[in-house]
Amino acid sequence: MVEVGGGLRAYALGSWDVIDGYGVHERCGGGRGQPLIPWPNRLGDGRYPWAGSELQLDLSEPARGNAIHGLVRWRNWELRARDPTRAVLGHVLHGEPGYPFMLDLELEYALEPRGLTVTTSACNIGPEPCPYGAGMHPYVSLGAPSINGAILTVPAARRLVADERGIPVGEEPVAAGPLDFRAPRAIGGAQIDACFAGLDRDQGGNVRVGLRAPDDSRAVTLWASREYDYVMVFTGDTLPEGQRRRGVAIEPMTCAPDAFRSGAGLVRLEPGERHAARWGIEPSDRTHAPAGD
Repeated sequence: MVEVGGGLRAYALGSWDVIDGYGVHERCGGGRGQPLIPWPNRLGDGRYPWAGSELQLDLSEPARGNAIHGLVRWRNWELRARDPTRAVLGHVLHGEPGYPFMLDLELEYALEPRGLTVTTSACNIGPEPCPYGAGMHPYVSLGAPSINGAILTVPAARRLVADERGIPVGEEPVAAGPLDFRAPRAIGGAQIDACFAGLDRDQGGNVRVGLRAPDDSRAVTLWASREYDYVMVFTGDTLPEGQRRRGVAIEPMTCAPDAFRSGAGLVRLEPGERHAARWGIEPSDRTHAPAGD
């Protein structure tokens, strides 16, 4: 975990870096491991209606005319609790132009026998209801130089169709299409930057996205609770040279891209109300017992 952004910088099983993170003295790039709060992904024009007003955010993706990935990725978080298997980071998001609301945010990272569990919670500590969404941006890795040979499983019936700015303009079934990963298959040369919906869940209500080596020597499952209605999958093809296709970004999101305008999955958080969501990473390696660093 890191102070700047509160994100997940590194997670390892023995000598295997389960996430493609970054070094202690490096600056985070490509959103690696960052929390996406109070909205994940893109908000077209940075403008949205709320309570009879039109609010305008800074355009943090100016080339596309969007506000992207929320407001806390570069803010300082504080350590609120820590023990050998658990750490809690907190941040108070004060009202600002474009988002005049106050949130008390916490990220709990907990190491458990099966892997890492991350709990994101937000409490509206302001006097008015506010729009809210959350996501996370880890890049899952099998430790190989390229993801081309990795076997991907995404149990989703639909994907969002986006325009050239990355803003959803509709939905379509994935069945028999190039983004149909409901049955495990190799990524190959596929370039994926897509938001999936219609998620299939296990008996506990969790969606489980899988990545495994072709020889089954290593596998990673990223699971997410019912609060996460969408999963973004990104193969990193637009990252800087040397970072491309080393890992797959599997991003659980409570709402769709552009949700502040579309309302798709958006949470209306009342004063004093708290919203919590959980996701986690379960790695397995034939030569190591499940554990984490």
